[in-house]
Amino acid sequence: MAQTNVLVVEDESIVSKDIQHSLKKLGYNVVGAASTGEQAVALATEHMPDIILMDIMLKGEMNGIEAADRIRRETNIPVIFLTAYADESTLAKAKVTQPYGYIIKPFKEIDIHTSIEMALYKHKKETEVLKERDMLYAIVENKDSGKDILFVKSNSRLVKLKTSDIYFIEALKDYVVINTLNTRYTVHSTMKDIEAKLPEAEFVRVHRSFIVRLDKITAIEGPNLILENDKKVIPIGGSYKDELGKRLNLV
Repeated sequence: MAQTNVLVVEDESIVSKDIQHSLKKLGYNVVGAASTGEQAVALATEHMPDIILMDIMLKGEMNGIEAADRIRRETNIPVIFLTAYADESTLAKAKVTQPYGYIIKPFKEIDIHTSIEMALYKHKKETEVLKERDMLYAIVENKDSGKDILFVKSNSRLVKLKTSDIYFIEALKDYVVINTLNTRYTVHSTMKDIEAKLPEAEFVRVHRSFIVRLDKITAIEGPNLILENDKKVIPIGGSYKDELGKRLNLV
């Protein structure tokens, strides 16, 4: 498993070195250390760390809150604030930058470890939600795709699937399994709903539990049909036989 890369932003040299030492003991990789807000922004964009520990009260023209706000807008790297100032006024200003946590000085190694792991988990989940949202927006806006593309959920992600890659679809209790040559996608849906989303001219229902892509059919043997490449044998339901005959352009 890859190490988590951390950028430390602290203007007190002794404190910074102490934090870096603690991070290394905890198994994190310190990619850099900054003592000013300007340095923090530069190192963040250069190294793109997984997370940043940022002192709020930095010396210089740019304090930690201003640096964190700029980093959030430019890189979306999660920031945890380090502060000895926990008053309401400071926290109110810091909240605007949407930090992923606060560590109050003086702190222990367990505080650092817990805060980092919680922040990384929260950021990961938020990123997944945003990706799914953006994917859904793309689906809605992509009006030219028609029924040539399906988006199926796989491992918390929406995966674009060309309908031309589908071999067959099988009903499985409350789910349907979409089969391509090398991959299976299990979706919580019904055969009726899936059938409505497929190009009607390219797919046919051959059984109450099976829909197949017409151009993947390579042969019919008795009550079964065989699909190309994977040699899958699929039963033909009696009530679907006539419709299949019409669609296959028999001579």
